[in-house]
Amino acid sequence: MSAQATTGPATVGQATTGPATAGPATTGPATAGPATAGPATAGPATAGPATTGPATAGPAATAPADVGSSTTGPATTVSFAGPLLLGVRHHGPGSARAVLAALDAARPAAVLIEGPPEGDALLPLAADPQMRPPVALLAHAVDDPGRAAFWPLAEFSPEWVAIRWALAHDIPVRFIDLPATHSLALKEPQKEGPADETGPAPVSAEDGDRDRDEVTPVVDPIRVLAETAGYDDPERWWEDVVEHRSPDGSSTTGAAADALAPFTALAEAMTVLREAYGDGGQPRDAVREAYMRIQLRAARKEFGDGVAVVCGAWHVPALAARTTAAADRALLKGLPKVKTEMTWVPWTHRRLARHSGYGAGIDSPGWYGHLFGAADRPIERWMTKVAGLLREEDRFVSTAHVIEAVRLAETLAAMRGRPLAGLSETTDAVRAVMCEGSDVPLALIQDRLVVGETLGEVPDSAPAVPLQRDLTRSQRTLRLRPEALERELDLDLRKETDAAKSRLLHRLRLLGIGWGEPAESQSRSTGTFRESWRLRWEPELHVRVAEAGVWGTTVETAATAKAESGALAATALSEVTALAEHCLLAGLPDALPVVMKALADRAALDADVGHLADALPALARSLRYGDVRSTDTAALAEVAAGLAERICVGLPPACTGLDTDGAEALRRQVDGVHSAIGLVVAGAATAEGLRDRWGAVLRKLAGRDTVAGIIRGRATRLLLDEGRLTEDEAARLMGLALSPGTPPTDAAAWIEGFVGGASGGGMLLVHDDRLLSLVDTWLSGVPADTFTDVLPLLRRTFSAYEPGVRRTLGELVRRGPVPEGAGNDGTDHTYPGFGPGLDPDRADAVEPVLHLLLGRTPEPAEATA
Repeated sequence: MSAQATTGPATVGQATTGPATAGPATTGPATAGPATAGPATAGPATAGPATTGPATAGPAATAPADVGSSTTGPATTVSFAGPLLLGVRHHGPGSARAVLAALDAARPAAVLIEGPPEGDALLPLAADPQMRPPVALLAHAVDDPGRAAFWPLAEFSPEWVAIRWALAHDIPVRFIDLPATHSLALKEPQKEGPADETGPAPVSAEDGDRDRDEVTPVVDPIRVLAETAGYDDPERWWEDVVEHRSPDGSSTTGAAADALAPFTALAEAMTVLREAYGDGGQPRDAVREAYMRIQLRAARKEFGDGVAVVCGAWHVPALAARTTAAADRALLKGLPKVKTEMTWVPWTHRRLARHSGYGAGIDSPGWYGHLFGAADRPIERWMTKVAGLLREEDRFVSTAHVIEAVRLAETLAAMRGRPLAGLSETTDAVRAVMCEGSDVPLALIQDRLVVGETLGEVPDSAPAVPLQRDLTRSQRTLRLRPEALERELDLDLRKETDAAKSRLLHRLRLLGIGWGEPAESQSRSTGTFRESWRLRWEPELHVRVAEAGVWGTTVETAATAKAESGALAATALSEVTALAEHCLLAGLPDALPVVMKALADRAALDADVGHLADALPALARSLRYGDVRSTDTAALAEVAAGLAERICVGLPPACTGLDTDGAEALRRQVDGVHSAIGLVVAGAATAEGLRDRWGAVLRKLAGRDTVAGIIRGRATRLLLDEGRLTEDEAARLMGLALSPGTPPTDAAAWIEGFVGGASGGGMLLVHDDRLLSLVDTWLSGVPADTFTDVLPLLRRTFSAYEPGVRRTLGELVRRGPVPEGAGNDGTDHTYPGFGPGLDPDRADAVEPVLHLLLGRTPEPAEATA
């Protein structure tokens, strides 16, 4: 299949009619030590999904002096006949070094790269000093930005090295893969979210109808070559023959020819694999390869045979095959098209990793970046990085640990017959020496170093939608830098800058751009002036920004337009109330009139008490934001008061005839309404007397036998906490609910409503002997045949208590109740940790402090007492 060239392995080309690749392979494909290899998944994904095109990215911590030129490249060039086909493994630092050496040796007249031709206009930006890989070419459909694809590139990607070399030497460089206008049109629409850059190429309906047994399995060329060489781990084989191979830096012609030898050997190996496996389960590759051959012919016509092609090694045999232009054009006939736009966007190491689902990804982008960037002594430098990370996490790691880890890694490599310690040897050494055999700190090393959290940068001159530019300006103004590593952000809304950050993050959430998610406050403050966020920037958010660009050119106008549209399109009252809350949080005063009108209309027409109860808490929470965010909430308060009045009227009838699930849902709604009533009373002038009317509703619920037990118990508890029910009345209602005539399941539901959850019910039983005695007596009298029915309810009720509360209750039950009148027999019946009774003097001493904390003035009667 390969022609012998008189110049030796230097010629890896094809004649005008497309002869096979040339150059003898002095060693077998499995042991040739190629500086490149076929893509890990049979070549990059064909077209459409973001996996298309050259591979992913991930910058090295310290790159070589200049990836555009080799500091050790040969001084002389080697001649070659026909195009120079440089088959690579995407994201392989060994491939990147080999490509650099080959380009320095051959000095081609033009460089052609596997990638979308629409990106040709963006290639000069790769030389911009502000461009810092990992980056990706992002293409999206103009009419449907959610249909998008990424072509990631890292500093150690062979394609990136070739681009930088061509720009540094003023050599024409072009992309030759299938245009994005076709690949995006061929791509199946995603039902959820933006384009999945990690998915495989979409399969046509005809392919999908074929029996699965007839479909050629996807071939991993690296795995096949590794197994041929006797390796059980493809990555280990790749490291041994490629990553641990250092190109000869001498300036002799022989060294220059040697720079091309690995590509010759790999082309021969891939030719054999393509003969055995055909398209390798990637039927669309034929279309892509036909287009690449057409582009290659055009380049040869313009520049002659002195062109170099950097592509996945899997495609090399197809590009060297003898085909006619007419046959290739026939494969491209009738391809669908869609109008597209393209730009550069930042990428991350994490999105480059195979575990993220990216088809052509690698397991350890951080490790590969280190190998590419380390000028010498890579193992020593890696161990130093690991030691630095562990020290940052307050783990004791000394210089002696580093030295011993290096020695152990080298010893393991020698014992395993490897030319240099690889990732497996360094990991084993780190686990044994620095982590004391524990995998816990090793997981941190895997996440932070082996994979990495590096986020690339693109220059301001890169094309972008107006919304993206406004977002970038806001990020810089507020000093809110996007980062790939997840971090916590605590905001004090009394500060203007923090308030502006809060508004920006809420507006982005309204637009569906999930850069930040609300989190619990780090200061554990319950004040409305505190907000905490969890921030993490993902590359896919650029697609979300492009999608949101249809709403406006700035973040504020886009969020306003989307809020107004959402209010008009909402079908449920709770959706409108949630939208009103978001508008207040995001500071969108222009959208509030439209939202409030929709809210009033929905509230007037919706008669479902459950819907009203779901809507009220969101409105009540919104009322809290008026003071700290300087927002007028008067109109909102009036609507909330009206909803509360209607709930008071319609709730009692709605609480009858409910099944278990319906009763539990309504119990949660009662809790929400009860909390909201206080906020509504404080914020609305027309809400006078609302709290009393709500108290009357709770009394009705607590006293009606037709109401579900969990709701009756909850209403009793809320009245007791509010001081509207005395302890004697609560004990009477509990006695009735736990009487022998009540079905055990109903009684258990009442207990769950009264003392269930984390609402302090456990402490109530600890400090009230009568209530605990009633529960104990009832539980002791439950018949054995029904006990298993009430056990799940009881377990759910008491499992929510704090461990200390459960332990105290168990101790009290074990000791039994204090005999009636025992306080007068002179015997100490107190339990350890408890006093003999309430001490009024000590309790009264606390009241002034509580009044001061609550900002209340003691009533005259209280002051006299």
